[in-house]
Amino acid sequence: GAALLRKPKKLARLVGGIVDGSPIPVSVKVRTSPAGVAEINLHEVVALLNEAGAAAVTIHGRTTNSRYSKAADWELIRQVAEANPGLPIVGNGDILTFYEARKRMAATGVKAVMTGRGALIKPWIFDEFRQNRAWEPSTAERVAVYRTLACYMKEHFGDDERGRRTAWYFLPFHFDWFRRYMPLPEDTYAQAADEYPLMQTRLALNEDEMTPVDWILSQTSESHHDAIASVLWDSASDKEAVANLEALGMREKELKAKMSVEDESDHEANELAEQVQG
Repeated sequence: GAALLRKPKKLARLVGGIVDGSPIPVSVKVRTSPAGVAEINLHEVVALLNEAGAAAVTIHGRTTNSRYSKAADWELIRQVAEANPGLPIVGNGDILTFYEARKRMAATGVKAVMTGRGALIKPWIFDEFRQNRAWEPSTAERVAVYRTLACYMKEHFGDDERGRRTAWYFLPFHFDWFRRYMPLPEDTYAQAADEYPLMQTRLALNEDEMTPVDWILSQTSESHHDAIASVLWDSASDKEAVANLEALGMREKELKAKMSVEDESDHEANELAEQVQG
């Protein structure tokens, strides 16, 4: 998709043709540059898309090369929105909380904001924005949300071997995002969010204070994500899912502790052997 940014006029002709043949409004999503900072051509691209008849333009405030290594450039988004008052601009990049979304809209003049990773981490972000307040779910409430996703997939793909196999292309993947959730109350994190996006900030979780369920939900390995997905798929109720995840978390924590002790013993044995040889 970003390759077309190298040829803004060609992109505009393509969009114009789609607009002419479409019975519904056509929106376009772009990055700020087809390559790096030196190649930023966003103003030209958006002006041409406006002339081509785009109903709205969503701007992901990063260059193609930057990926997610740097914070999104919301100042550039603001400048483009200001330069195109008749074209709805949607801002995108690093939206993790409802209060960040509100502040970005107020500061830049965009008509809306889009979130990708934020919605994968906490799908209820849209409800938070509508209600203008955070929802900080209990562990059991989080499990209920995640099990709802599993039930939707079971209903869509089928509760049989084939359906499960197909669902597994998607379901475990989500737990690599769900694991990143942590409460971010506005009164605690709003000032930090003003200085740097919370999405791009490393926020440590204290594993020692976690329940077994919270601990297993925070794990990074694909094997854990697969096990969590299996529990949610097989559990007949939210309550049963919580109980099964608690058992899984306790078992995995005990296994991790045992492996740590064994690793420490091996390390001490190696040090002793080196001392003897010395």
